[in-house]
Amino acid sequence: MALWSWNVDSDQLIMDELGYGLWGVPVTTAVCFEDLSAHIHPADRDRVRAAFAATRGIIGAYEIDFRVMVEDDVRWISARGQGDDQGMIGRIMVGVFLDVTGRKQAEEANELLAGEMSHRVKNLLTIASALTAITSRSTETTTEMARELTERLTSLGRAHDLVRPIPGGDGKAALLGDLISVLLAPYDDLGAFSGRIRVSVPRMGVGEAAATTLALVIHELATNSLKYGALSVEAGTLDVSCTAQDQDVVMIWTERGGPPVTAPEGAGGFGSKLVTRGMSAQLGGSIVYDWPTHGVIATLRMLKDRLAT
Repeated sequence: MALWSWNVDSDQLIMDELGYGLWGVPVTTAVCFEDLSAHIHPADRDRVRAAFAATRGIIGAYEIDFRVMVEDDVRWISARGQGDDQGMIGRIMVGVFLDVTGRKQAEEANELLAGEMSHRVKNLLTIASALTAITSRSTETTTEMARELTERLTSLGRAHDLVRPIPGGDGKAALLGDLISVLLAPYDDLGAFSGRIRVSVPRMGVGEAAATTLALVIHELATNSLKYGALSVEAGTLDVSCTAQDQDVVMIWTERGGPPVTAPEGAGGFGSKLVTRGMSAQLGGSIVYDWPTHGVIATLRMLKDRLAT
């Protein structure tokens, strides 16, 4: 807290040592308001000038919050005093400057968090609505729809649980290996990896948006495998490997030991369209299927920078 006095006739301000330090100006006997105005953030300058000019007509206490520039540092100051000439002595008004930088930063962080939470909830509601519509068209009974929709949403939840800061990394992300392992764990017969499902990927981060898309893609592949492929029989195995190539990340999904497979006819179901659209629109990549008789092989190609978002 710094003390100041303002001569309303000469426009001179006198501050204590803390005041000069707060504004980043040399300690002098007096400065005028325009001297201090040069340090006010340009976006706040006109507002503060008008507010100070109006303080004499304000009845009761006033409070003006604004930013000041001290070299490369931005500080928040709260100017407080009594209006309507209350407490004026010899044409001199008095008041205090408070350094409220910490409070303002906390408020901005809370607003950012609230905005992020609102944005995330809206996104999840949009995804849930889309999944409901897709699942309703691809299932025949309410029981089947409830089960598949629950599985899809559960996969999304697992992916979002993994979205957290990585030490030494930028932004929020999940580790790719953790993401894939957690999403595939429910499909293992023993509830834990025992050699039936193998994941081998390099250590790399996956951003929040990419984690959501990958959760949907992996869930669709695993569900198809559970219905028709390697995961539908005890002897079947699944290998998921990944390599980084220049600007691309390539993931190979390989099934073995399941029933003989053949390429599907037609354009594919809604799940297949969801996977293709997600890989293209969100990850800037593609998915290509090979259909050897021993099991399907899916090659997922993604842009490295999209995977990090």
